[in-house]
Amino acid sequence: MGDTADIVFLDFEASSLGRKGYPIEVAWVFASGGEETHLIKPAPSWTEWSAESEATHHLTRERLISEGEAHDEVARRMLDVLSGHALYATAPSWDGQWLSRLLRGAGLPRHALRLQDTDVAHEGTITRILQGANVPESELANLAKEILAQARRKDEADGDPVHRALADAKRELRVWRDVQRRAVEYVKSLGPLT
Repeated sequence: MGDTADIVFLDFEASSLGRKGYPIEVAWVFASGGEETHLIKPAPSWTEWSAESEATHHLTRERLISEGEAHDEVARRMLDVLSGHALYATAPSWDGQWLSRLLRGAGLPRHALRLQDTDVAHEGTITRILQGANVPESELANLAKEILAQARRKDEADGDPVHRALADAKRELRVWRDVQRRAVEYVKSLGPLT
């Protein structure tokens, strides 16, 4: 899973969910602190736009053209800042598609950065905490899933995602911190280690 300092939660917003959709916003937050968000100016060949997607993220193509950063600059920034870190996204298949399109559009290798599902980070953190308390291996997987399910229920009770990249990445960081807290509380409930 990597050191806590290596963990990054990342999110994209896109022009559409169609085959020719493209990334319009990206943001990331480091578990150890630090965050960035970038509006992405579409490449000239990126033209597919969905009114339904716009109604979800509330970003207009006109705003991206006037305020967005060049797609290749954003891609290079991502490589500079995120290479060597463990990157997690709530929808790695979709976010991976946008990441790949962004990297390819900048003439960079499409697998220069790789995404994993955020649940991998969450369950790995829970497991590490429980293993440190000598919880039997046979119980780890079920406990990790239950702790994560509790955190997800709390997250869902807090409302729907905002569908803006930075807010959604920060939300996943909050879930990650919540699963840590819940795992530590569980360990404390076991009493002193013998």
